[in-house]
Amino acid sequence: MRLVLLADTHLPRRARDLPAEVWAAVDAAEVVVHAGDWVSEALLDVLAERSRRLVACYGNNDGPRLRARLPLVDRVELDGLRLGVVHETGPATGRERRCDAEHPDLDVLVFGHSHIPWDTVTPHGLRLLNPGSPTDRRRQPFATYMTATVADGRLDDVTVHRLTRT
Repeated sequence: MRLVLLADTHLPRRARDLPAEVWAAVDAAEVVVHAGDWVSEALLDVLAERSRRLVACYGNNDGPRLRARLPLVDRVELDGLRLGVVHETGPATGRERRCDAEHPDLDVLVFGHSHIPWDTVTPHGLRLLNPGSPTDRRRQPFATYMTATVADGRLDDVTVHRLTRT
């Protein structure tokens, strides 16, 4: 099962659209995970239409209409893998401990907010992934998103994709 992980798209504030490379990855994926800060409902509508399956939450920049349509935390089981998505996890210091305490029922937690790609495993074995942002790199050298695969309850092939143009 192929996954695309996105966060912090901030459309149309940071870009008019997602890069073509991201749309191609979305079209090829079985599951798209979006960790919030959509900003506009238009992207949610298009991504929901183009995705075979969308797992998503709202972020701190998402207004009442997006919050009415999306949860704070979304959880799903994918081929035996317990995956969750949330926008904010707090400061980097102490993140692993907090996430272990707040999400003991998950194997993988995808998050956003910082725009910084992140891939760690907590002391209790929770995999934490932040795909960065495909449209707003902030102080990062590249805009980014992630892909991964799931099979038999395992997450594999986690790849950070660097976008040269956004």
